[in-house]
Amino acid sequence: MAASLVFRRWCSTTVAETVIPSKGTRWQRFRKSRVGVWCSGLLGDYKEACREIVVGAWERPVKASAYLSLLGGVWASFYTNPSEDSFEADLMDMASQLGLLSPWTRNGVSDGHVQKLSKLHSEGCLRYVSLGVASLTYRADYDPDSSLYEARCSALTVPLRELTERLLDVGFAGRWWVLDTKMKEYDVNDEEFRHLPPGLLDTVVPSPQVTEQNEQLHKDSWKHVIVLEEDEEEGKRLAEQIEEGGRGGTQSDAVGETQQQTQT
Repeated sequence: MAASLVFRRWCSTTVAETVIPSKGTRWQRFRKSRVGVWCSGLLGDYKEACREIVVGAWERPVKASAYLSLLGGVWASFYTNPSEDSFEADLMDMASQLGLLSPWTRNGVSDGHVQKLSKLHSEGCLRYVSLGVASLTYRADYDPDSSLYEARCSALTVPLRELTERLLDVGFAGRWWVLDTKMKEYDVNDEEFRHLPPGLLDTVVPSPQVTEQNEQLHKDSWKHVIVLEEDEEEGKRLAEQIEEGGRGGTQSDAVGETQQQTQT
């Protein structure tokens, strides 16, 4: 009987001690809780990782610079990755530029490439894929809204090995490289110069320095002529000499006529 009373008394004091809340502020109680201990451990791990990164970069600056350059390049490529709307806008812009030219002055390669892309776009067979740091455009066989069996059947999709043959353009660093390369000399028709004589075909193209010099001479020809005082005095002197020479010539002519008359 006495043993049971002692056990009940001991259990009651233990429960009383566990029920009594711990003293301290709310922040201290949160730090001692399970969530607080987990958060403090997580922050400690991140702190140690950052410290190791700083120490490693200080000890190996070349490697750290290479990693930073790589990360910066990836971020720049991701930020400047062209979208599908940019490809359509560039295609319409190039088509408008070619439309302003005569068919006899258009470059055959540029005109054919733009006409091909415009036809695929109107048929709905252009596809766009974003890879994060770059983009691809390729040719498909059917429009995505088509209800044909060949267009809907998953077993008849284009295999990956044919993607290189269907690839049309690559977008990287804010540009569509194939389209820009095809449109480099869109206003020069090479067919016009095919029937020229061999001597004209072998003509050396002037260097950029000569072209720049000719353009500068052309611009200088439109400037006003500046006459100096020395040039004005020299011009007056030449005019006086011309006038004196003219007077002497008239006097000699008169003397010659009188002599002819006396002889007759």
